[in-house]
Amino acid sequence: MIQLKTDFLTELGRHLGKHPDKDQILAEYDSHITEMLDEFNGKQRDKSDISSEIHSRLGTPEEIADSWREELLTTPVKTQWVFILANLVLFVGGTILTLVHNLFDFTFIDMAWKSLTSIPAVIILLYLFFWALLGYEIGKGFGHKGRRLMKKTFILSILPNIILMNLTLFRLIPLDWFQPLLSPPFIIICILFTGLLYPICWIGYRWGKKASI
Repeated sequence: MIQLKTDFLTELGRHLGKHPDKDQILAEYDSHITEMLDEFNGKQRDKSDISSEIHSRLGTPEEIADSWREELLTTPVKTQWVFILANLVLFVGGTILTLVHNLFDFTFIDMAWKSLTSIPAVIILLYLFFWALLGYEIGKGFGHKGRRLMKKTFILSILPNIILMNLTLFRLIPLDWFQPLLSPPFIIICILFTGLLYPICWIGYRWGKKASI
């Protein structure tokens, strides 16, 4: 079994070539294969069955190397700005809708506003999904190296939301603009769920990190 692991890692190293994280990748898969071999210890299985099982769970050395080379094309800065801009688009879109609804008289805008404000629970759930997806994609794309990126992306992405929340709470923005959505219960719910956004993002990151293996 030791020879099986050695052969797998040797082939993986050959396919990785001059990948900058080659040593870390080999160490990570060394650990995974060791755990799998411990699991098979004492079971009557021949070498070919164990090799097939390893390839089934982890992929072949060539497949693993290809996935890590693809990861090099996804830079942390690019991933960070994708989510920052996505949240900014949602934020700006909501701001424009609110301003147009309150300052102008457009029937279709009023209909859109009434439709959105009638489903606050759906809006909250979709927004929670966005933050979970942020963590998941960073965890899947960057593994253990993505923790700092996830924190930085979270902070930069949520800044506009925190600013708007404070402007509204301190009544620098008229509360009437957000009616009937901005009722006292909804404000409390928003504050509570804002506190949950980072844990949800963290859970998504851990899930994505496991999915990357």
